[in-house]
Amino acid sequence: MKKIFVSVGDLNGIGIEIALRSHKFARSLGEIAYSVSVENARNAARLLDLELPGDFNCVGSEPRAAIKAGQISAESGAASFASFKKAVELAVEQNGLRNGIQGGAIVTLPISKAAWALSGIVYKGHTDYLRGRFGGASGKAMGGVIMALGCNRRFAALFTDHIPLRDVAAAVKFDEFFEFLTRLAKLVSARPIGVLGLNPHAGDYGAIGDEELEIERAIAAANRALGENVFEGTIVPDAAWTPKFLARYKWIAAIYHDQALAPLKALFFDEAINVSLGLPIFRASVDHGTAFDIAYQGANPSRKSYENALLAAANGVYF
Repeated sequence: MKKIFVSVGDLNGIGIEIALRSHKFARSLGEIAYSVSVENARNAARLLDLELPGDFNCVGSEPRAAIKAGQISAESGAASFASFKKAVELAVEQNGLRNGIQGGAIVTLPISKAAWALSGIVYKGHTDYLRGRFGGASGKAMGGVIMALGCNRRFAALFTDHIPLRDVAAAVKFDEFFEFLTRLAKLVSARPIGVLGLNPHAGDYGAIGDEELEIERAIAAANRALGENVFEGTIVPDAAWTPKFLARYKWIAAIYHDQALAPLKALFFDEAINVSLGLPIFRASVDHGTAFDIAYQGANPSRKSYENALLAAANGVYF
């Protein structure tokens, strides 16, 4: 069983509350360490009117952050980035990560991308940092980390993630999409994997855009290279989440962020998780944000996504 390092996210949000309230569950899964300083954890617990458990193992060394509930601040951004970076390095060190041997696992609670930017962090989020740390192009899955989100009903792997919508169509090129598909097939055991089109009606045979032609060429080439019909598509995006397609495809490949995440969160918001495929360490995350509007308000936010992420990390599988 892996040792799990938890990055608690932005201290002005709900992450630390979720970690504190789920600590008993987390401990039932194995060895847990929290990448947060004792001082920051104690201050958060006091503001939440919660006790800091005696076995809440704090291994962070981030700077002290004055907690300002629900606010975006450079101070909390810097602290959350330091917490995350420390968790990554501890996971790498766990059991000696070398020669491709997988070490510890990390579970990440939500950060504020705006707070990171205010503090001068150049990365747009967790996945962008992981690409920079372990290799890969920012915002694209090609040659590096693939962002995927889902639950035991459906996972969606993203060809592009944090790039502007205006840049998505230009990114759909045969070589890049072929590499994305062949890489995904090696990382995911589910078969078949459905591939979404980009345009309404999946282009309707070229009547509404021609990007699907490149996607379909890449699908055919990937299946030939893999020696099996792993991928099917292109699927009309607005039909992909109906019961028929949910039953057929445990995994789908989506072209851009909201194409997958909008329906996924509408259907499975409380239980879905965010995972990073292709890393030498295991990483899972909640699929929600900092929820600044309810932070430190006694709202007792849902812990299901976090606990599913812990389960995935403890078992070493993405459902």
